[in-house]
Amino acid sequence: MTDAPPPTELDAPRRDGVALRVLASGSRGNCSVLVSGGSPRRVTLIDGGLSPSRTRRHLADVGIQPHEVDDIVFTHLDTDHCHAGWVSALRGHLWHARVRMLHKHRGRGERMGLLTTRTELFDEDGFQLGAMRAHPVVMSHDSLGVAAFRFAVDSQDGVAELGFATDVGRVTPRLIDHMKGVGVLAIESNYCPRLQESSGRPAFLKRRIMGGSGHLSNQECADAVSRIEPRGHVVFLHLSQECNRPSLVSAEHAGGDIPFTISDQHRPTRWVPIPALRPVVRTAPVVTGNLFTQSRPGSVA
Repeated sequence: MTDAPPPTELDAPRRDGVALRVLASGSRGNCSVLVSGGSPRRVTLIDGGLSPSRTRRHLADVGIQPHEVDDIVFTHLDTDHCHAGWVSALRGHLWHARVRMLHKHRGRGERMGLLTTRTELFDEDGFQLGAMRAHPVVMSHDSLGVAAFRFAVDSQDGVAELGFATDVGRVTPRLIDHMKGVGVLAIESNYCPRLQESSGRPAFLKRRIMGGSGHLSNQECADAVSRIEPRGHVVFLHLSQECNRPSLVSAEHAGGDIPFTISDQHRPTRWVPIPALRPVVRTAPVVTGNLFTQSRPGSVA
């Protein structure tokens, strides 16, 4: 894989296309913007871990106003993914977004004050974001879990699909199957095990992060990417400032042929276009030795 060029304010998503821009990602706040073109344009925030004012500034840099944000889709409600400032901001006059949260998070959302008439709960059946379909799968993260998403938009050229997985704890066959063959994969590459073990963090925190319900290491992320086989681009999310380095993430993917972008806590990435691709049809292998054996059609990725 090759690292993508640094972000600029001149790049922009194609007017009729689908694109992702990570505004910030890390332990101090996570927020991405997903734009689906067409008429009207659909603007979705994935997580709201930045303050509303900082989010507003980042969006203004690319010509998006608060009232144009249609939805805020929360993967989960930890403070680095759901900033407390959104409780009052969403009751004001600037932001008109719907809040989408996992049904399992309803109790926590209610205690935080996030349940309003514009809050919609979802489960693994998924939901629509205009012409975009959101397919969540619930992964293990702390006690309430986290939603990882496959977003899909149909067009005459194919299907534009984004896989988005952060704070997923471990790589499971279910996660791999859910994300298999997406055009763009955004996935956490949180920590280097060596730096984690040698850090001054308390033992309970290390166990939480590395115990299967916390975060993916660089090596676990690389394993997931190789098995998911994204077809266009990879975006690495949620690097630990204390226990990771961009150079270590890059080294795990050296020699690959898919370009990648490493997100940052302090500056947005460039826009990453999500290509419309034809589905890949996988066929089961032919079993020899039987005159009547034929290859059977497999699943559509």
